[in-house]
Amino acid sequence: MLILGVESSCDETGIALYDSAAGLLSHALHSQVAMHAEYGGVVPELASRDHIRRVVPLLREALERAGKSLSDIDAVAYTRGPGLAGALLVGCAFAEALALAIGKPTIPVHHLEGHLLSPLLSSNPPTFPFVALLVSGGHTQLMKVTGVGEYELLGETLDDAAGEAFDKSAKLLGLPYPGGALLSKLAETGTPGVYELPRPMLHSGDLNFSFSGLKTAVLTLVREQGAVLDDAFKANAARAFQEAIVEVLVRKSLKAMKQSGLKQLVVAGGVGANKQLRATLDEEAKRKRLRVYYPELEFCTDNGAMIALAGCLRLQAGTPAKEAGVFAVQPRWPLMDMSVSGK
Repeated sequence: MLILGVESSCDETGIALYDSAAGLLSHALHSQVAMHAEYGGVVPELASRDHIRRVVPLLREALERAGKSLSDIDAVAYTRGPGLAGALLVGCAFAEALALAIGKPTIPVHHLEGHLLSPLLSSNPPTFPFVALLVSGGHTQLMKVTGVGEYELLGETLDDAAGEAFDKSAKLLGLPYPGGALLSKLAETGTPGVYELPRPMLHSGDLNFSFSGLKTAVLTLVREQGAVLDDAFKANAARAFQEAIVEVLVRKSLKAMKQSGLKQLVVAGGVGANKQLRATLDEEAKRKRLRVYYPELEFCTDNGAMIALAGCLRLQAGTPAKEAGVFAVQPRWPLMDMSVSGK
C-alpha cells in the first residue's frame, strides 16, 4: 500500500511517499523561512501563495526519487489541521483534487498526530505504549499513547507553547526571525549561572506548563540591562532561558512517566531538535533506566513524511479512507478529537 503525504499547515510544503511494506520511499520539502524573514514572522497570505507554487514540483520530485508514478498511489493523506486556514486549504484542495483525478481515496490527518508518530520513521522506533512530549511553536503537551488513535492528555501549556516562548524571547534579545533556533545556538556559547530565570509551574503538582512568565522574565532582564545588549549578555541570557525551559520540560516529562508507569518517552515537534533538551533527557533516562526516542532531525520540522506515515497507520488501524472530492479544513482542532478512547 503506497500512501502519498501532503503537508501545508504553515510555512513548509512537504510531499512524501510511504510504503506500508518498504517504509519511507522519498520525501521532498520546501521551507519558506527566507521569504518570511523579511517580515519578522509568517505572513499567512504569502504562505498560502507559496504552497501553490511549490506543491506540484515537489510532487514530481518525490515521485522521481521513489521511481513511482501517480498510478502507483493507493491513497492520499493530507494535513486537515490545525494550522493556518489558507495554507491548509492549499494542501487539502490539492490532495483531494489529485485523489479524485486518479480515482483514489483520501485520509485527512491531524498535524500533531503526524508529529507524535514521526519517531516511528526512525531505524530504531519506539513501541506502544509510551509517553509523548509534543513540543513545538504552537503546542506543548504530554500524552499517554497506547496505540494509533489511543491518546490520553496528561498535561498541556496554559498559555505560550515552548517554541513560541523561544521565538518571542529571541526577539526580545534582538535576534532575527526565526529566532528560536538562533537562541538555542547562542545559548551554547553562554556561561551557566550568570542569570537565574524562573521555572514556571515546576512545582505545580500537575503536568501542565506555562511559559508566558518566563518570557516576561527575559523582558525584565533586557530592560535592566539597558539600551546596549552586547554579545556576552545575549549569550548568557539565552543560556539562562534555555536552561529554565529545558528543566521544566524534562522534570514534567519524567513525572508523567512515573505517574503512568511507562518506560518509554517520545519527544516530537520542532523543539525536539534542541540539543540541550536531548542531552538532558538522555542523561536522566540513562540514570533512571528509561528510553527516549526522537524523530530524525529532518523530521522534527513540519514534513510530508510524518503525514504519509500517519495516514498509513490510520488505515492499518481500521480508520476508513474517505471518497475524494468533498473536504473541509480545521485550523483549530484538538488532538483529543482523534482519540478513539475519548479521554
